Amino acid sequence: MREDVAVTPATERPNTPATERSRPAPARPRLIATDLDGTLLRDDKTVSDRTVAALVAAERAGIEVFFVTGRPARWMDVVSAHVHGHGLAICANGAAVVDLHQGGLPIEVRPLATDRALAVVEALREAAPGTTFAIERSGGIFYEPRYPPFHLDPGAIVAPAEKLLHDGFAHADMPVLKLLAHHPELAPDAFLQLARSVAGSHGDFTRSSPSALLEVSGLGVSKASTLARCCAERGISAADVVAFGDMPNDLEMLMWAGTSYAMANAHPDVLAATTHRTASNTEDGVAAVIERMLAG
Repeated sequence: MREDVAVTPATERPNTPATERSRPAPARPRLIATDLDGTLLRDDKTVSDRTVAALVAAERAGIEVFFVTGRPARWMDVVSAHVHGHGLAICANGAAVVDLHQGGLPIEVRPLATDRALAVVEALREAAPGTTFAIERSGGIFYEPRYPPFHLDPGAIVAPAEKLLHDGFAHADMPVLKLLAHHPELAPDAFLQLARSVAGSHGDFTRSSPSALLEVSGLGVSKASTLARCCAERGISAADVVAFGDMPNDLEMLMWAGTSYAMANAHPDVLAATTHRTASNTEDGVAAVIERMLAG
């Protein structure tokens, strides 16, 4: 497993003018990068038969497929059977590259330093009283008593964030992949803007939940920057990538990729930043685009 602390931010391209958004997508990209929740997965968190068939067809045509998600590796079982070839997925908003053929084995980790995480906790406790925190480490989730519990992680350790981030914590040897901050009352986008203004120098802030739940990664760590690294290792340029997404944590990836698709159900910022539109996640929007690309 390789760990990197100092990282280089992804190169972003400007928003595409509206007049170019009807431009046809490349008939045959070299790589497809797709978000999961709200994008590839239906609302019941399943992958439709149509989507499974489209992913298989893409890889048979020589197109690599990368799942790029905010989910941790332990929540990837829903798609692990549908990764072929390389078997890799980008998890935790770019903080980890994992091998799904090996049960989610970490191949690369780009952690959030604990002192940076503690600085974010301190700043948000002061700027947004009532904020509660969770810490996503490489080996599991740990959260505060008033933080909304994770139904998929019933055995998580519960304690104040300062204790969970202390050097003497029992699991301190596990890298911090991201810090989660939840507020029970603030509007999601307003909370994101506030957090960036008071703590943006300590980490990269984004969100993917409909509630006021922020996700904080190490500086320069995003879906885009990790995807760019994976593509560079394969000699694939941004121009040869087609990306799909629906929420703010997809924005940098969608702006980096040569061709980007917003789902019909996407956040307004995603709709504004992408070059193309497709049907919603419940209507197999990703599969529809892949089918068109393969049909030429």
